[in-house]
Amino acid sequence: MIPRYTTPEMARIWSEERKFDSWLQVELAVCRVLGRRGMIPAEAVAAIEAKAAFSIPRIQEIEAVTHHDVIAFTTAVAEQVGEHSRFFHYGLTSTDVVDTAQALVLREAVAAIRTETDALAAALKTMAFRHKTLPVIGRTHGVHAEPTTLGLKFALWYAELQRQRPFLDLAGRGVVCGKISGAVGTFAHLNPEIEAEVCAELGIDHAPISTQVLQRDRHAQFLSTLGVLAGTLEQIALEIRHLQRTEVREAEEPFRTGQKGSSAMPHKRNPVRCEQICGLARVVRSHVLAALEDQALWHERDISHSSVERIILPDSTTLVHYMLRTLTGIVAGLHVYPEAMRRNLALTRGLIYSGQLLLALTERGVLRETAYAWIQRAAMRAWETGGDFQALVLADADIRRHLSEAEIARQFSLEHQLRHVDAIFRRVFAEEAVES
Repeated sequence: MIPRYTTPEMARIWSEERKFDSWLQVELAVCRVLGRRGMIPAEAVAAIEAKAAFSIPRIQEIEAVTHHDVIAFTTAVAEQVGEHSRFFHYGLTSTDVVDTAQALVLREAVAAIRTETDALAAALKTMAFRHKTLPVIGRTHGVHAEPTTLGLKFALWYAELQRQRPFLDLAGRGVVCGKISGAVGTFAHLNPEIEAEVCAELGIDHAPISTQVLQRDRHAQFLSTLGVLAGTLEQIALEIRHLQRTEVREAEEPFRTGQKGSSAMPHKRNPVRCEQICGLARVVRSHVLAALEDQALWHERDISHSSVERIILPDSTTLVHYMLRTLTGIVAGLHVYPEAMRRNLALTRGLIYSGQLLLALTERGVLRETAYAWIQRAAMRAWETGGDFQALVLADADIRRHLSEAEIARQFSLEHQLRHVDAIFRRVFAEEAVES
């Protein structure tokens, strides 16, 4: 885990204390079920429930000798329970406990990520409506293309994030799953009904079939989903970084009082948190590959996936949770500069309306290829001389044979370019767009 990028919630969820507590939850659930079925004495269940406890230093002390964490755990608990400890871990193999307990931890992690996803969606929606009609230049290949609005950018990201939700729910359900099927998945010591009852008591699903472990396609799918979600967060952060460039400066991530941008240049206001999100997305994506590599295990189980998951599951969930929370703060506190947007819309002196002019000529019967050549001719002159595109169009004899001065002026209309913004918002936000 990377402590610097850990939120308090995730630090608790992935703590050693929570890990062993979840192991104990599974062990106690098994004892209760076995007690109800008469497989272990009721007094043993009562004693185990009353006395079962663990000390992390003691577990670590035992593990230093056994080199087996689950045995160290069960031994440490058995020391607390006493004579009835012979019924603790009854009929179980280590991974029955570890995989099932990991599902309990992942359930909390998924819920925390979902909460932060909802918070970011709410912030994006607020900004979308706030800046719904604020014109800004749209860029393709990094070059000025046609006008759009700042609100549409936020609406786009909102829609993308909404698409992540069902995938996150599906992948989350996949990993929030237990198994109590024994050393090779045959229920040699405890029957399938016990597995179902234990998992139901813990509030999780159980696998219809497993080996000693749950199949790791579940975890690969979950990590892949987090990788895609991280990519969405990177896309948003990258756009803000571009908008914050000095020569653009249409928007800027929050810069706090007392914050410093550079040790050498006091004037600097850098998009450091957006850059951080872009960098951390790379780490999350790298963990996806590791999760995919974990799918193939020898026969009914080997341990090659275990060491990997001890890194990639806490790290990926923690990083995504941190990225979501950080980006929500950036979006909610974003500095927006409408004057810079107006200046940039005018930067190319009308070239951004060339597409509308092209359509006007074709509507007057000019072949598209011919109209394109006439308009491009004027556009290239504007690029090369710094002249006003509309003035150059008005001076072009070929174009003027088909369009009057008033008709040409109508093509240079920002309102016409943005006339469907309301319709797009209705698509994204349904009836809520109407209320705005």
